[in-house]
Amino acid sequence: MISRRDFLQVSMAASALVGASGFGNWARLAAQQSLTQDQLLDFDTFGNVSLIHVTDIHAQLKPIYFREPEINIGVGPNKGDVPHITGADFRRRYGIEDGSPLHYALTYDDFTALAREYGKVGGMDRVATVVNRIRADRPDALLLDGGDTWHGSYTCYHTEGQDMVNVMNALQPDAMTFHWEFTLGQERVRELVDGLPFAALGQNIFDKMWDEPAAEFAPYKFFERGGTKIAVIGQAFPYMPIANPGWMFPDYSFGIRDERMQEMVDEVRSQGAELVVCLSHNGFDVDKKMAGQVKGIDVILTGHTHDALPEPVLIGDTVLIASGSNGKFVSRVDLDVRDGRMMGFRHKLIPVFSDVIEPDPAMTKVIDEQRAPFKAELEEEIGQTDSLLYRRGNFNGSWDDLICNALLEERDADIAMSPGVRWGPSLIPGQTITREDIWNVTSMTYPEAYRTEMTGEFIKVVLEDVADNLFNPNPYYQQGGDMVRIGGMGYRIDVSKPQGERISDMTLLRTGEPIDPSRNYVVAGWASVNEGTEGPPIWDVVEAHIRKKGTISLEPNDTVTVAGT
Repeated sequence: MISRRDFLQVSMAASALVGASGFGNWARLAAQQSLTQDQLLDFDTFGNVSLIHVTDIHAQLKPIYFREPEINIGVGPNKGDVPHITGADFRRRYGIEDGSPLHYALTYDDFTALAREYGKVGGMDRVATVVNRIRADRPDALLLDGGDTWHGSYTCYHTEGQDMVNVMNALQPDAMTFHWEFTLGQERVRELVDGLPFAALGQNIFDKMWDEPAAEFAPYKFFERGGTKIAVIGQAFPYMPIANPGWMFPDYSFGIRDERMQEMVDEVRSQGAELVVCLSHNGFDVDKKMAGQVKGIDVILTGHTHDALPEPVLIGDTVLIASGSNGKFVSRVDLDVRDGRMMGFRHKLIPVFSDVIEPDPAMTKVIDEQRAPFKAELEEEIGQTDSLLYRRGNFNGSWDDLICNALLEERDADIAMSPGVRWGPSLIPGQTITREDIWNVTSMTYPEAYRTEMTGEFIKVVLEDVADNLFNPNPYYQQGGDMVRIGGMGYRIDVSKPQGERISDMTLLRTGEPIDPSRNYVVAGWASVNEGTEGPPIWDVVEAHIRKKGTISLEPNDTVTVAGT
């Protein structure tokens, strides 16, 4: 008799190889190097339940370019495993043809040439078209938003998230969870959550004073779809007060809370849940570990780390789905749920090629209404770029280099530090840099560009601390983001070393001298989590720098040497 795990593995193989929903079919389309909307959205409907997943939109309403990471290092049990393979290795893993649409969508190589061939991606009016097509096929499909939605753009900042709330209300999700949303401040979050026409979920969001679940956020919600009782459990980003300013949401505490997650799974099962879905913002490696610790979750829709995987990952009996970021992808998962058990599934990661997928007119109207009051500011031309500007990756991207250069020059510093955030679209050579483009990589509610002095010893402590957040072999100690981006200084990092021993060979680039642990250096940075930080907002610093340069041309950055991979 076949076991449930064996059955799911067979089902996953079918998801990868059979029918219009399969990745094998995608490979054939890739070889044709031509796409139509019908091909992108075609799906061999399966089972009785459909899930639609979007996550980490970061307030990107319009089509963008977005380059996937060149460096995405895995450590410990995740070394060399997805999502920690990139480029040609990633394409070999999934049978993706070089130069194909999926090469462009899922890997970084030849990005500029492929971007010119295949165009921009995303746009919430295109996402609406995808969602509406799935709903036409499966009217009771569940649409679930993994968070990092009310953050990351000029209009989102100036409307305190209202633009994204209005757009998502028009898209009509069934539930969402949270991360960067809390950096709007707890009172604004409460105000927005109170008006949502769908569920705001987070089993791990607690009232800090009373150490009990926060009443504003339900741990889970039940849905009856396809004759099946479905429980969706929310998991907000667990490391909020570490990765973001705790003073902005002092009434709340977070954490992974595996024991409570198990309690919630057991509770919904006792109430008749036949399918248990976790809508998570943990990050992929954390969710992999959680799937091995918490029993009874059928599907984890994972977010936060921006990974886009064309096939699910199976951990025990739990299926992990990773749907990318910035509105670039939509995941569809069809499930066969019978006799209270998930018996099989089919999955498709749908890349939202904005030149192929027609915009939904009603959503276009909503988007244009949000942007109209800011149109002149958004479109103002600040400069040009001759370089590919991108961010995503474990170490400096070219957008980060540009921001660090601006900090060094505009703030007259020896060393610059920029946070290792993963959000922010790309620009290809020859594009105009608008004010909107600058805000897309700098927009946050604590933007002050500080200028201070740090000893060489303290700078090393900072780098070691961030490195441990990223490269600790235990995923539960990986607290999100990538390495802090550094300007004006080079260093060596050995990711295989323990905390405190990873960083060496720190060098001041201006003089070529080793960083002196006892000497003070002028450091400029931004996005400090400390309350009361002073300085001009980072977008003004970057805009001033670009205006002075006129055209941005960046040399390749080889100042970080990586070992131990």
